[in-house]
Amino acid sequence: MGNCNTRDEASVLTPQAQAQAQAQAQQLQRKHSRSVSDLSDPSSTPSSRTPPSVIPFTLFELETITKSFRPDYILGEGGFGTVYKGYIDDNLRLGLKSLPVAVKVLNKEGLQGHREWLTEVNFLGQLRHYNLVKLIGYCCEDDHRLLVYEFMLRGSLENHLFRKTTAPLSWSRRMMIALGAAKGLAFLHNAERPVIYRDFKTSNILLDSDYTAKLSDFGLAKAGPQGDETHVSTRVMGTYGYAAPEYVMTGHLTARSDVYSFGVVLLEMLTGRKSVDKTRPRKEQNLVDWARPKLNDKRKLLQIIDPRLENQYSVKAAQKACSLAYYCLSQNPKARPLMSDVVETLEPLQCTGDSLIPGGAAFAMGGVPDYRMHRRFAKNVGPGAICRSSPSQSCSPSGPTACRVR
Repeated sequence: MGNCNTRDEASVLTPQAQAQAQAQAQQLQRKHSRSVSDLSDPSSTPSSRTPPSVIPFTLFELETITKSFRPDYILGEGGFGTVYKGYIDDNLRLGLKSLPVAVKVLNKEGLQGHREWLTEVNFLGQLRHYNLVKLIGYCCEDDHRLLVYEFMLRGSLENHLFRKTTAPLSWSRRMMIALGAAKGLAFLHNAERPVIYRDFKTSNILLDSDYTAKLSDFGLAKAGPQGDETHVSTRVMGTYGYAAPEYVMTGHLTARSDVYSFGVVLLEMLTGRKSVDKTRPRKEQNLVDWARPKLNDKRKLLQIIDPRLENQYSVKAAQKACSLAYYCLSQNPKARPLMSDVVETLEPLQCTGDSLIPGGAAFAMGGVPDYRMHRRFAKNVGPGAICRSSPSQSCSPSGPTACRVR
């Protein structure tokens, strides 16, 4: 969705302004009730589903903070529309705090565009987590649909992995980003009413000033199955190269569909290659088809690791990360781990100071038909795992020292 960051997680509204925001939301809803009620569920409106901390903006206000959507304020463009940088100052409206924002202007694509806009408002308006991008506000005037997010200073993971002009991310920083993104997905899957993200990919993982990963763009998100339901049946949507094969074939969507997509992104981080790259030799154009057979082979897996990461990781750490990707990418959805298990596996691979975080489930090499990390792969890294560096060396995300798992 483009760059979006503020380190301040507090409400953008002062307490006295929250009542005013709620009143304005109700006023906007009455004014635009026809367009918002285009959905089959007329109760699913921003004003009735979002907390008062999500601000209803007027189109004029968003034109003001983006300088009338100036071309040089554009942060990114895509099928959804255009994202602009903006700045809310104290003079915009009484009670608003000053902060930079990203404003997404959706293409006017009729009902479907409105559905995705409303889906994003309803999900991000209610869900709050450190690894989800924060929705600050929205605008719904006539046929205009806009969203306002926190501004993410570092942009997308996609840009950091694949733009030649960008310095390559270190191994430890990639593992940190993988963990943050995994925590975001795990939070969605473990919500009171589980949420399936459905469009997990590098361009939807945004990074703040500290490279903290935050999931963005919830336009395709779906409420997960409930009760005795095993899946949600839906029209196949998402991005080629990231979507799980069973979802593409049947339209049956589960949380394990997101796990497959996570496996693709993890594989991109490990190899430095795009999920689909038509510029490569024919047998290497589809990353999963080319790399997955090598992920479970101790002799071959090191050959596919991004060469820019040389001397930044241990063989054992590479094996654990590759094995995680291998199981996430299983053709059998039931053989894939839960995202909570993925988090548990990635935590020991994090570098903090001069040691690895102890605990967490580790991977074994070799096939296991029904996959449960915390039960079947219970060999913990343990408190003795350290970075093999001198006391004076630091194993920080930006440091050159390799993180060693003994």
